[in-house]
Amino acid sequence: MRIVLLLAATLSFSLAVPAQENILQELLGNSSDSLLGEVLRHPEQFQLQLIYTRIDRDEDNRPSFQSYSYGLDTGLYFYPASTVKMPAALLALEKLNELRILGLDKNSTMITGAARPPQTAVNQDTTAASGLPSVAQYIKKIFLVSDNDAFNRLYEFLGQEYLNRKLYEKGYDKLRIIHRLSVSGYDVEGNRYTNPVSFYDGDSLLYHQGAVYSAFDPALELKEQVRGVAYMADDGKVIPEPFDFRNKNFVSLQDLHDILQAALFPEAIPAERRFNLTEEDYHFLWKYMSMLPRESDHPAYDTTEYWDSYVKFFLFGDGKAPMPDHIRIFNKVGDAYGFLTDVAYVVDFKNGLEFLLAANIHVNKNQTYNDGVYEYDEIGFPVLARIGRLVYNYELKRDRVRKPDLERYRD
Repeated sequence: MRIVLLLAATLSFSLAVPAQENILQELLGNSSDSLLGEVLRHPEQFQLQLIYTRIDRDEDNRPSFQSYSYGLDTGLYFYPASTVKMPAALLALEKLNELRILGLDKNSTMITGAARPPQTAVNQDTTAASGLPSVAQYIKKIFLVSDNDAFNRLYEFLGQEYLNRKLYEKGYDKLRIIHRLSVSGYDVEGNRYTNPVSFYDGDSLLYHQGAVYSAFDPALELKEQVRGVAYMADDGKVIPEPFDFRNKNFVSLQDLHDILQAALFPEAIPAERRFNLTEEDYHFLWKYMSMLPRESDHPAYDTTEYWDSYVKFFLFGDGKAPMPDHIRIFNKVGDAYGFLTDVAYVVDFKNGLEFLLAANIHVNKNQTYNDGVYEYDEIGFPVLARIGRLVYNYELKRDRVRKPDLERYRD
């Protein structure tokens, strides 16, 4: 059964707000936090981008949105890192639904083959209760700990062109997702070839997708795609030249924010921007978007390595203490090359508040890429955590005509 749509709510999709009423800029400007102030004083260095979306509910609990931004520039390149996994997860579920094969769903056994080097095959998953890989298991690992291999397997199921074209058709067109993550041996051409994939119910073959070649070459006009003064090559040698990101993934912060909004509020956005998911799909996504590593059995995680805020940068990302039970964060983060990103829907069940928040910051003081020397701990994580707390504290105090009913987002 498809999720019930509240048509009247489509009129409330991210209302524009005049600059003189920008609450986010007021919050930042009135903050006495010295570290945040340092970042705000050096926009060229840190390139901080923020989107805060305030949510209000009507008498039928339908949401309306007002978005405020700071430093937002959809034409400025940043490396999105693991945030690309969120649209891949949504589209993997959508593709399964649109295949319309009886018995095929996210829990079906997914066997990945290898058609050419350096592709690798997968026919088991020891983290799953069944011991077998599936789209569901890959999505769990993507949101629980941002597993790279899980994304790569969904990328291979989707294919480069399908993945990007489907997003463009929905209006998310300030992006390109054109390569696997953290695997050696793939060049630009190699990432256009994707593995054969088969789905099974027990020993019965449900669907086979052969090896695919597809190419996506968007004409994105982006600034600062060639950056820095040096980069470290794979052999460890530092090359004294700028690093070229022109063949790297990109998703604008606005698109990341809007894709998350579509995943959390499908009935409140225009029909053409929604994903073709079932009601059960949405609840599955919400469960694992907000679940903490310690709450998962399959996969099970060592909490000394994967603490509560391991992939929750806003509010709690500057520490490793347990997160309070009444606050849930539905999000996707990314960090690589000195770029740090989080897009999140924050819910406080005890105090009845909710908001969307998206941020990207660049922390690479030596302007050398791929050397692993970035100011995540000193600047990146603390700044995003403090921005999260700044907005959260504002939300605690602001007047609401109606308290939201947030029960649909509980596990």
